[in-house]
Amino acid sequence: MGKRQTSKAPQDPVSLVLPPSLFLGPCSAASSRPFLTRSSITHVLSVGANPSAKVDGVIYHRLSLSDSVSSSIPKIADAACEIIDAIASKKGTGKILVHCSAGISRSPTVVAAYLMKRKGMALKAALGQIIRVRPQISPNAGFLRQLKEMEMELYGSSSLEVMELPKREKDRLALFEEHEEQPKVATAAVATATTSSNFPDR
Repeated sequence: MGKRQTSKAPQDPVSLVLPPSLFLGPCSAASSRPFLTRSSITHVLSVGANPSAKVDGVIYHRLSLSDSVSSSIPKIADAACEIIDAIASKKGTGKILVHCSAGISRSPTVVAAYLMKRKGMALKAALGQIIRVRPQISPNAGFLRQLKEMEMELYGSSSLEVMELPKREKDRLALFEEHEEQPKVATAAVATATTSSNFPDR
């Protein structure tokens, strides 16, 4: 490990999921001074993976999570939401990179949970927002099942029928393309709890 810093750029591009502050990418980005400086990243949230080096001036956080279908995500998701919230509340001055090893399964799962819990998005809308900027993502089947359970707990309904995401990128994009303008569901869910009329069309 050590504190030696690297000047290499990440091999896999980093994606801006929620402008201007929430980025998603691979582990290599967490040690890339050029990327972190260019994107004004102030914090890094490592989900499972450890960066090879830390860059001075950037605050690093880490949550332990294995990329296994049996790994539990609720507590990790809650902790991640608190970390991201604290940075997002800095009114444009705080920016965070969320990463795992390749930015394909664990970190996208955490970001999807954040979009559901904090931005009022349905699961399909949350994953759609991520996949349109980072089509290679594919949370494992266990993570996807828990995200579906989380959506049921939050909103009492399920927006995603599949149990696994398609293997091919173009098929994943096709699955979510019709939800580019998906509205938030939090308001609708609250309204449903207080009145039985005027339920919005899905």
